[in-house]
Amino acid sequence: MQVLRELTLFDPFSRLSASGQTLLTRGAVPMSALAGTGIIHKGQPASGAYVVLSGRLRVYTITPAGNEATLYLVEPGETCVLSLNCLFNDLLYPAWVQADKATRVAVIPGPLYRQLFKQEACIQDLTLHALSTLVFRLMAELDAVHSFNHRQRLVHFVLLHSSSDGVLKTTQQQLAGHLGTSREVVARLVQGLVAEGYLKSQRGQIIIKDLFGLRRLQSPPESGV
Repeated sequence: MQVLRELTLFDPFSRLSASGQTLLTRGAVPMSALAGTGIIHKGQPASGAYVVLSGRLRVYTITPAGNEATLYLVEPGETCVLSLNCLFNDLLYPAWVQADKATRVAVIPGPLYRQLFKQEACIQDLTLHALSTLVFRLMAELDAVHSFNHRQRLVHFVLLHSSSDGVLKTTQQQLAGHLGTSREVVARLVQGLVAEGYLKSQRGQIIIKDLFGLRRLQSPPESGV
């Protein structure tokens, strides 16, 4: 019942029929993970749909150079679309997933999710929204990779994921993992942005000091890193 109460805080689960809620109560399993904990490994069978209740999941790949690179993040109320693709098409998971911060997840077993998909319009809506959101995020990331240098990609990430008060709680190692580069490169870029007055760097967080200046830095690049 606890998992159902947490799920129904989010649309579309709040629109489930009585029978759908009963099914979910019987099958959904809660999972809690500390920041950095691995949830799914590449090549692993996907046991079901992963719906974030709190915290955030990070889906990432590993580049040929051995660096991690974030594909997309799964926020509260969202589900991991790659796991949906795996459970509908009987595929192994093609990337890695970890808790980006302390995270609580509801795992809806594959057979149960497929049954809910057949009978609940709101689950169909969730699935289609997840697919469209993934396409948008991956296209945005692909555009950033080809259009921005590392400095601009770092600025883009800071602007996109900072809180409303301009604080991004992250480490330089985590930033490197998101951008698919080394911590040394990120450290150099952050140091430069701090020296120019755009950012302030503290242990475990970055603070925006010049919001409009950062936005101007996202003009088309003239060269690489």
